[in-house]
Amino acid sequence: MSKSNHFTVPLNYSKFHTKSTNPSSLKEFCKQGKLKEAFQSLSNYLCHQNETHISHDEAYSSVLELCAGKKALREGQQIHAHIVTSNGHGNSVFLKTKLSFLYGKCGAVFDAKKLFDEMPQRTIFSWNAMLGAYVSNGHPWEALELYSEMRVLAVDIDAFTFPCIIKACGLVNDLNLGAEIHGYALKSGCGSNSFVVNALVSMYAKCEDTVSARILFDRIQQKDDVVLWNSIISAYSASGKPMEALTLFREMTKAGVSMNSFTYVCALQACEEPFNKLGKEIHAATLKSNDHMHLYVANALLVMYTRCGRMREAAEIFRSMIEKDSISWNSMLSGFVQNGLYNEALQFFRETLAAGQRADQVSVISILGASGRLKSLHNGMEVHAYAIKKGLDADIQVANSLIDMYSKCCKMNYMECVFRGMISRDVISWTTVIAGYAQNDCHSKALDVFLELKVEGVKIDGMMIGSVLLACMSLRQLDHVKETHGYILRNGLSDLVLDNTLVDAYGECNSIELASRMFKLIENKDVVSWTSMISAYVDSGLANEALSLFQLMIEDRLEPDSVTLVSILSASASLPALKIGKEVHGFLIRHGFSLEGSLASSLVDMYARCGTLENAFMVFNFVEHKDTVLWTCMIHATGMHGRGKEATELFNKMETENICPDHVTFLALFYACSHSKMIDEGKKYLKIMKQKYNLEPWPEHYACVVDLLGRANRLTEAYQFVKSMPIEPNSVVWCALLGACHVHSNKELGDIAAEKLLKLEPGNPGNYVLVSNVFAATERWDDVDLVRRRMKERGLKKSPACSWIEISDKVHTFMARDKNHSQSDQIYEKLGEIIDTLKKEGGYNAQTKYVLHNVDEEEKTKMLYGHSERLAISYALLESPNGVPIRVNKNLRVCGDCHVFIKLVSKFFDREIIVRDASRFHHFHQGSCSCGDFW
Repeated sequence: MSKSNHFTVPLNYSKFHTKSTNPSSLKEFCKQGKLKEAFQSLSNYLCHQNETHISHDEAYSSVLELCAGKKALREGQQIHAHIVTSNGHGNSVFLKTKLSFLYGKCGAVFDAKKLFDEMPQRTIFSWNAMLGAYVSNGHPWEALELYSEMRVLAVDIDAFTFPCIIKACGLVNDLNLGAEIHGYALKSGCGSNSFVVNALVSMYAKCEDTVSARILFDRIQQKDDVVLWNSIISAYSASGKPMEALTLFREMTKAGVSMNSFTYVCALQACEEPFNKLGKEIHAATLKSNDHMHLYVANALLVMYTRCGRMREAAEIFRSMIEKDSISWNSMLSGFVQNGLYNEALQFFRETLAAGQRADQVSVISILGASGRLKSLHNGMEVHAYAIKKGLDADIQVANSLIDMYSKCCKMNYMECVFRGMISRDVISWTTVIAGYAQNDCHSKALDVFLELKVEGVKIDGMMIGSVLLACMSLRQLDHVKETHGYILRNGLSDLVLDNTLVDAYGECNSIELASRMFKLIENKDVVSWTSMISAYVDSGLANEALSLFQLMIEDRLEPDSVTLVSILSASASLPALKIGKEVHGFLIRHGFSLEGSLASSLVDMYARCGTLENAFMVFNFVEHKDTVLWTCMIHATGMHGRGKEATELFNKMETENICPDHVTFLALFYACSHSKMIDEGKKYLKIMKQKYNLEPWPEHYACVVDLLGRANRLTEAYQFVKSMPIEPNSVVWCALLGACHVHSNKELGDIAAEKLLKLEPGNPGNYVLVSNVFAATERWDDVDLVRRRMKERGLKKSPACSWIEISDKVHTFMARDKNHSQSDQIYEKLGEIIDTLKKEGGYNAQTKYVLHNVDEEEKTKMLYGHSERLAISYALLESPNGVPIRVNKNLRVCGDCHVFIKLVSKFFDREIIVRDASRFHHFHQGSCSCGDFW
């Protein structure tokens, strides 16, 4: 509606002076857009109508058209009132049509319809005026109903009818009806009319049929109509086809067609990365074409620069704008948010309010998004208060943004209050609240809300199902995952994203078979599909399978991303497979991956766990911006290798560089102290953790201190420490104490720890094995049998001892007394030679006390000889070149006899042997071990 000052000119001509008027002046005033003068002229005309040669209809019509153009509803209503009260003009179909047109232009659709219904007779112009009123005011369905009535009444449709009704088809996205009307236009001889063609191109574009739109465009021989070019360029821009849109823009430029402001807007809408250079060219062209840039062109430039991440250029445009509207302010605000400049968005929002600009729905949604991503609860609540004050909180999109903001700020109670307070909810509301619960570890609540929406009959989409699966996999509820999978299949919701999520979900629930079956069912696998399955294998301890699948992925010519590579590095580390890990490192360098974040820490971990601490340090030192995770990873790496002093030096340097340690950092530090006999340092760091960093220790931290004391044979002190803990000791703590009792054969404390451990975790097979070993070490065979029976009754099984070694680009696996290897005979023959050498030259005698089975001495000796790490080392001596270090990985702790055996092998066979067991790394060299026989 026009904001020009309204004025009232009474059209009762008897009250006006009787000055004669020139009829041409009335038309001239109307052409010039001078509404006040036109009204005065019309009044004079009505006083002296006998002296002029202009008809009433013509006079009224001229001023009504001017009122429509100016959207001057009040003035139009005055003329309408005068027409009704004048003699004989109130029933004029011509004037009623003009009035319908006026009301349509001014948004008064009800008044237009009332006039239309009152017409005793209607011309095609009357019908067109009413169609235009409906379409231009957002009532396309009513326009289509009126068109149906025209067809029923056999009204002769002209070239002005088709553009309106075609536009209505585009607005309701009805391609079939649009195509039908296209056919009717061709039959009526209007198919080549430029207005009809432009409308058809736009309609096909809105219905996402750019092929038909382009066919129409290409058929036109004479393409000199700027509106036609604008329609097709806009069609491609709106359909997400920027290349085609900009190609047409260049063709239009070459064809010499004169452009208007809308042309630039259409082209700018297509300019995004990597087309920002062309966007700058269009910007330059707009500056050359006009001294004054139209507001909507400036806004389009703003949006283009923000989409391309060029916030500095966008800010320059914004500052240079003489006139700004809400779109200008909101474009800048959303630009900051979309480009991750959340603090700048908050500052700009404050400037918006300070400038007197009223924040609307769009502004509030943008700033809530920034507050959520910054986890700035205070700012978010301020915006919430503003929304309540201005009555914006009732808007469903604002409420959804509030739910998302409180979710990101981890305020579940506030999130729920907003959700429950909503008058109406859409799919986004339900999806956001389910995702909020799932992402904030409220998994059961997420599933409860999902059940609630199913009862209410809300339409469920793929995004919502994705959040439900996240909750299911976090709860490790395989049955729920299966149920959700069934729901997806029954309701036809399957897509690649959900299929990939299902692979993840089955993997998280330790159902590797179902994960594999789901993976095989995916037809067009993307990098996420492969990564999900690789990660599932890694998480299930199936590192060999993960590496094999990775090889198939490479053969399928699919480029891995950083997430895939992190999983492969994890698999390489767990085997260990140093050669594959190095190849991944080379791939990272060749493909320009940025060595930071999870990739950097995974590389450090891989090298450390593969026994090459020097390479781990090399990667660590190369990374410029080290985060807490990387420092923690390096501290843990040195601890694994028994280099506790270096671990503490790293921690001190970390503090010097103002990197704040977290709970995991202190776990790595305690571990390092424990494996390097650094008791005083371990106690000191526990105080630092609590007093300096205000971190409340987890049970795992206390367990590390117990382990630290226990390894040093200070078992009484360790037990007193457990009893003095401020929290109830859990299974991890008692397990640490029991392990120390086993090493130092402390029966009394061992019994206490064993009882506590089995009571707390009756379903953990590892605990039963440890208790059994403690009893076996003191030859309490009846107790051993009792523990093993209880395991059998509960269906628990001990994890078999297993060792891995990488030879000739392949990882070989050995179980205790394994004879499944293809070279088994040669391996055992080599092992026999090694034992003979060690006996003759090193005085080796098997220490059968480490065999925790009630069998005779000869059988115990055989059992020791068949330990998996000995088989792996024998194979390495058989197949690997002299002088090459031997690297073995074992899933259990190395026994005392094997430790002696490997020390002697390193001396008499002149090999460096690096063994990683369940406890730490052992570097054997020339008959000694880096652990100092302390592990």
